[in-house]
Formats: sequence, structure tokens, C-alpha cells
Amino acid sequence: MSAKERLSASVDAGLIAAAQEAVAQGEAESVSAWVNEALHLKAEQDRRLAALDEFVAAYEAEHGEISEQEMRDAARRARADALVVRGRPDRGGTSGGRGVA
Repeated sequence: MSAKERLSASVDAGLIAAAQEAVAQGEAESVSAWVNEALHLKAEQDRRLAALDEFVAAYEAEHGEISEQEMRDAARRARADALVVRGRPDRGGTSGGRGVA
């Protein structure tokens, strides 16, 4: 376990309520533990996004900028290959492309 430091921060009331609910439900040991985990997840997300930015920059430096059309084509292929686990596949309706009826 790493060393802990005390922190004073202003947090939205709804987030405090969510933390307290997590503690009440036994999902977190304390509000501090819940906040610590949230900060850990945010730091990990930021690290992954930075790595993705570096990957895309390196790819584009070697192969050229990824076009809007290439992104649309990739998204279309991903949707076509997706496994629908709930509802029915979106066939151009208004479900926002999520594959849920």
C-alpha cells in the first residue's frame, strides 16, 4: 500500500452522496477510499488516452492523417462485426446506432 496524504477538495454534492451510498452498500470502505479509487481510475484513463494520442500521432506520421471517411468506414465495419447482446440490431432507426430497439 502506498503512503497516503490528506487532501481538502470541494466536490459536487451528488458525488458525495454517491460516495456515501457506496460506503453504505459496502462497495467502498470509506468515502476517502471511494475518492482514492476514483482518482486512480482518472489517472489511469488519462495515461491510456495519452498513450493512444501517441500511437495515433506515430501512425499518422508514418501513414498520413486518418481521414473522416476512414473513421466512418472503420465505425461502419465495427458496427457490422458487433455482437448484439440485448434488443435487436439497429437497421437505420432512431436508437442512435447502439443496436438497441
